[in-house]
Amino acid sequence: MKKRIILVINALLILVIGLTACTSTATPTFTQDPIVEPTEILPTSIEDPLAMYMPDAVTGVITIAGSSTVFPLSERMKQRFEEEGFVGEITIDSIGSGAGFERFCVNGETDIANASRKIKDSEVESCKQIGRTPIEFRVGTDALAVVVSKENTFLSDVTREELAAIFSTAKKWSDVRTEWPAEDILRFIPGTDSGTFDYFVEVVMAPAYPGVDGKASAENGKAAILAAEHLQMSEDDNVLVQGVEGSPYAIGFFGFAYYYENEEKLNVLAVDGVTPTEATAEDNSYPLSRPLFMYSDAKILQEKPQVAAFIRFYLKNVNNEITDIGYFPATQESIQAALDAWMSAVGN
Repeated sequence: MKKRIILVINALLILVIGLTACTSTATPTFTQDPIVEPTEILPTSIEDPLAMYMPDAVTGVITIAGSSTVFPLSERMKQRFEEEGFVGEITIDSIGSGAGFERFCVNGETDIANASRKIKDSEVESCKQIGRTPIEFRVGTDALAVVVSKENTFLSDVTREELAAIFSTAKKWSDVRTEWPAEDILRFIPGTDSGTFDYFVEVVMAPAYPGVDGKASAENGKAAILAAEHLQMSEDDNVLVQGVEGSPYAIGFFGFAYYYENEEKLNVLAVDGVTPTEATAEDNSYPLSRPLFMYSDAKILQEKPQVAAFIRFYLKNVNNEITDIGYFPATQESIQAALDAWMSAVGN
């Protein structure tokens, strides 16, 4: 009996120990996932679509011809373009606006036409005949300078009516004003291919020589100036400078840059009481102020990125250079309109 009780007690102890083991409060162990730092989201790199038009990104040939007035400005921009890395070839011929449009619109020989006047409807039609549609880019403002020698002591201001007489029917200075010398008027003017010649005829000569309808006639004005005595013509404005410089009785006209370059030799005249300056050219109070242009074509710009690059560089930088050449900046609105036309032409 006693032995049986001991066995029961032992069995109970074993049961208690087993239950205790099953209800143990040992701390559980957890496996922790590694901490992942958030990834920095960087902006996607977008290539500049205009990088292909940087001066050092293009090469090839660029051919330009036209206005002798725009010529020195384009020469400066060519220099700047090359300094920025362009290693191709740029040729610029100073042959006058009309001859420049002929090369561009008739012969199709050039990529860019420089012009000191707007393109004529007849020239636009010629361009269309060879598959070109001219795009206009305003690049600056010029004040056509009427000049005399530093030795001239009697002339400082003229009216447009007097200019028309000086460059046509008047033979001696005293024919215009009696107090002026009774000396022959020596005339030095641009050739008929020049936009400067066309502009002078339009603004000065045509109103003085109306047609039968009483309206200004460019045809009559042109005939009158070409019939004048003692007339020398040249497409090279430097030749005109030398001619005017050589006599106190000489007079001539050309783009303001050529006066600016030779102001120690020449005097510039006020016209209708207004002297040519940046302010009077921009607000058109100087009666002989005019815009300056370049023309090209969308197909040319798309097929020849070097031409597109040069025009874009020109428009972006011209206002930093133009006053040093002797012309006046176009307004920001005009430059922006030209850049917008460029963007449309290249397809951006």
